[in-house]
Amino acid sequence: MAPLSCSRITMFSLVLFVLIIGSVNAQLSTNFYSKTCPKLSSIVQRQVQSAISKEARIGASILRLFFHDCFVNGCDGSILLDDTSNFTGEKNALPNKNSVRGFDVIDNIKTAVENVCPGVVSCADILAIAATDSVAILGGPTWNVKLGRRDATTASQSDANTAIPRPTSNLNILTSMFKNVGLSTKDLVALSGAHTIGQAKCTTFRVRIYNETNIDTSFASTSNLIAQR
Repeated sequence: MAPLSCSRITMFSLVLFVLIIGSVNAQLSTNFYSKTCPKLSSIVQRQVQSAISKEARIGASILRLFFHDCFVNGCDGSILLDDTSNFTGEKNALPNKNSVRGFDVIDNIKTAVENVCPGVVSCADILAIAATDSVAILGGPTWNVKLGRRDATTASQSDANTAIPRPTSNLNILTSMFKNVGLSTKDLVALSGAHTIGQAKCTTFRVRIYNETNIDTSFASTSNLIAQR
């Protein structure tokens, strides 16, 4: 049997969607899978640890994948979906094209989870747990993840192009975009700081270190050596 993937809408997913549509407003809970998939946390953590041991940067990529998923119509796993004849998904939206990574890790986790708890855990929840584990494994903080998300059955490239913050966005734009999804300025600073566990292309920040005046001079000098014109 071929490995299960979070990138395709399967017939099972559609049937499951119909079955649970009446309970989509159910409250998220940290113990949502305590009875139906009690080993979920350890399965995900083991897979994430394995991926990070091979490439530390993938942890940051998984966090970014989760961030970009959540900013487009909520944390529903829509970023994981491939294009279909019915919709053009988010993978090739401008903020994501040739930059979002970690899909293979999420698919590997999905396969491992399905082997133990078939048809129980959503891809959206797997991505949420994997992002948390990535930060913790790389030495950052941890937090309790509330679970019970339902997987999206559609995705929108145009929504992704509009909703995801750009590297060139100024503070006012960023603050407004975060506020639109219920996040505070404190959340903005925390998520921006999360970039310290990953990497960024020089083209995404070069304009700031050469043209901004409200930047720490020693930091700017160091960055200039890394991201030369």
